[in-house]
Amino acid sequence: MRIPIFAVVLLALTLPGCAPRVGSDRWCEKQRDKPKGEWTLDETGDYAKYCVLGMSDESFCKKLERKPKGDWTANEAAEYAKSCLIDRTD
Repeated sequence: MRIPIFAVVLLALTLPGCAPRVGSDRWCEKQRDKPKGEWTLDETGDYAKYCVLGMSDESFCKKLERKPKGDWTANEAAEYAKSCLIDRTD
């Protein structure tokens, strides 16, 4: 009985890693194939930022790292945490 439970737990832990990182080439392709009516507001903004305007995580991260943290907006801090600290792999 332990093996099936272990397998389910292992599968549950690895599934979130299968999704492509927001802004990656794979993610942009996936969004292009997804009907626009099914996009969330966040997906629409991320698609515009990364896939249309070509903004990369690296340039965004470097720009914010040069800016004093006291001058960051709440949105910049949240985006930095999401893009530069949490999601660094495809």
